[in-house]
Formats: sequence, C-alpha cells, structure tokens
Amino acid sequence: MAYTDQRTLRRVLRREIVGTIGVLTDEHDFRAMRRYDSFVFDDHATYLKHVEAVLRARAFQGSHTTVALFDPEEYADWCAQHGLDPDSHLSRTRFTAERAATGPAVPYDGRPLSDLMTTLVDEAVRRATWEYATTLLARLGPCASCGEDLGHAAFTRASRLVSRILDSAPPGDRHLVCSVSGPPESLVAVLHADGTDDGVRIDETEALEFTTVLAVGLATANPGGLVMRTSTPGAPDRIHGWRIRGHGLVSLTAGEVFDAYCTDTETGEIIPPESNVDYCASPDLTDADPGPDHRH
Repeated sequence: MAYTDQRTLRRVLRREIVGTIGVLTDEHDFRAMRRYDSFVFDDHATYLKHVEAVLRARAFQGSHTTVALFDPEEYADWCAQHGLDPDSHLSRTRFTAERAATGPAVPYDGRPLSDLMTTLVDEAVRRATWEYATTLLARLGPCASCGEDLGHAAFTRASRLVSRILDSAPPGDRHLVCSVSGPPESLVAVLHADGTDDGVRIDETEALEFTTVLAVGLATANPGGLVMRTSTPGAPDRIHGWRIRGHGLVSLTAGEVFDAYCTDTETGEIIPPESNVDYCASPDLTDADPGPDHRH
C-alpha cells in the first residue's frame, strides 16, 4: 500500500515538471542533424509525426511543454563554445533548454503541430527583425554636430508617432504594418491594437518591435511606409496610410491609399479592391512631435 502511495505521489510530481522540445521545422535543418549518429530519425515527416505524438501524450498526462526552434548551425556553434560533444542527446537537451529561455519558443496548446510550427517560425522572424533593426539603430552612432545618439532620437520620435496614430484612429481594432525597404532586405513589423472600453490594448513586445522598425525608416534614407486597418463590427473596414519621408510620416490621400492597396508591388498590375472596405485620407501627423527634431 505504501509503495502504491509513493508511485501515486511521484506521478503527481511528474505533472509539476515542465518540458521543452526543440523542433526541426524544415527539411534543410533536418538533413543537417542526420550527420549525428545519435539522431536516429531518417525521414522528416516521420520525425514530425512522433514529435506531435509526444506532445499530445504529455498534454493528456497534464504536463506543460514548450516548443522551441532548433537551429543546427547555432547548436554546432554552441557545442564548440561549451566544449560539448554535438553527437549527444544530452548536449541537445541542454541546448534546447537554454534556447527555450532565450530564443523563439511557444507553449504547446493542443493545436496541430503544423500550425504551431508556423507560429514558431513567425516568432523567429519577428525576433530576428527586431534584433537586426536594433543593430542598425546602434550603428548610427552619435550626431557629428551635437553628439546626440541618432538611434535613440529616432526611436523616441517613432514612439511619439505611433502614439499619435493610435490616438487619432477611429474606434475599433487596429492592425498596423510598417515596412522599410533596402539593403540587404526589407524590414516588416506588425502591431495589433485592440479597442476596449478602457482605451487601446497592445502587446508591449510587439509594440517595441514595431517602433524599432519605424525608427529605422525615420533614421535612414531607405523608403518605407505605414498602413493601418481599423475594423469595427457592422461597419466597413477603414484603411489609412503614410509614407516614411524626411524623418517623419507623410499622409496619403484616399486615392493614394487605394492605389497602394490595389496595385501588385511586383508586377504593377491592378488588384480588384476588397469589398466592404473604405480607403481613407490619413490624418496629418506633422504636428505630432512637438519636441526638438534632429535635422542637422
């Protein structure tokens, strides 16, 4: 009887242990791991099927599992830095645990693994975009004339502009997209702002990433733009837009917003407009920044 009670207590404790699994989301990464003898899978689809089965089994047992993105190149570098054998499941376990705390990771919530991997990859792209944009701002350094940190000044101005856009927007849920072109690749960030009875609810991490990308556009000569879509039940969606120009945002007319949304950026061909959507002139934000502007 005592032995049975001990087993029961241990099962209870197992439910208190959180788990993490690193997932190889694409064929290229999967093939890179096959160089290790301790990695026993030889087919990516079969591997994913077993991963999903393990996740479901742990959820059925009441255990919480975090799914992390496993990058073979980062793993090999990490093992070299720590003097560990990469051909070891123990090394993979340690790497995964660390990356779950510092890298892209999402909790398993019962969704199909394919959907979860899409969320995981999107999270990785968001994080990489923010890190790259932050690096670009840091590289700007101080102003040669006054010594002010150009990246910090751009971020401060971007924060004021985002606040101004949300304050001047019509009621409803807002979906904002900011894009900045140019080398080596474009930066894109998204911000969701849900209208509530108490104001606007936003995700702080998402807002930080969005503001950082906008700051890059304000601080550099690379072209860019910002669009906002507002949705309200029972009414057409409203779309506004601005160009990033000269350290600020230039409002688009209703016709310019329509052209931007209804033109294929790659082919230049006309795209049929969406139904139940109003393409609107955008608020003028030239007075949105009463503070000193860095223009010299």
